[in-house]
Amino acid sequence: MPHITDTVATADGSCPVRLFTPEGQGPWPGVVMIPDAGGTRQTFADMAGKLADFGYAVLLPDVYYRQGDWAPFDMATAFTDDNERKRLMSFIGSISPQNWASDATAYFDYLAGRPEVSGTAFGVTGYCMGGRAALTIAGLVGDRVAAAASYHGGGLVTDGADSPHLRADSIRAAVYVGGAENDASFTADHAERLDKALTAAGVEHKIETYAAGHGFAVPDNRSYDTAAAERHWTTMREFFGTSLG
Repeated sequence: MPHITDTVATADGSCPVRLFTPEGQGPWPGVVMIPDAGGTRQTFADMAGKLADFGYAVLLPDVYYRQGDWAPFDMATAFTDDNERKRLMSFIGSISPQNWASDATAYFDYLAGRPEVSGTAFGVTGYCMGGRAALTIAGLVGDRVAAAASYHGGGLVTDGADSPHLRADSIRAAVYVGGAENDASFTADHAERLDKALTAAGVEHKIETYAAGHGFAVPDNRSYDTAAAERHWTTMREFFGTSLG
């Protein structure tokens, strides 16, 4: 899959990125892929390449660039090794909603300036931590996002003032949410509250629950589920095909 390695200037520094494109002649609609808590790694490069093959220019950023030259996480042990779990949680907590919005604006500006990319509004897809980020970005940078997809995203509905569902009125994008069964970070009650908020705001959306565990779509997660992952690719292809063209 064709791709380039580059950097994007943000308000807080320089973010390494990779831009994946299909074979052939563009331009193509642009999509930003936000990784899970483990951050950017080979698994997500493979996933970005697969999404690009559907007909999109896919930007994969190192969302932890503020950490400098950080050591990769081993997702097989990241949540069972106490030290690694603490490090991972500190990384997650280091990115505020305002950071996500500021970084996304820089990503979108970068895509808008690339000859491989068409349009002025973009897609965002994210996993776990990235699923929350996708809806956060759609709520804070609404005029730049045409489609936002969240897969096994956690914290989409919380009691905090920065909960993504509270920004439904600012979302201009179509929204797709694929939750996991028995996931304490996105329960049936959360799904109902999110649905009500998006409906009241007039946001085009679809919320589904997959018969799989949290983390089902990412191949190096211990909870990866082949059938659910394939379903996620099908729904994302249909969703972006309708919302981005």
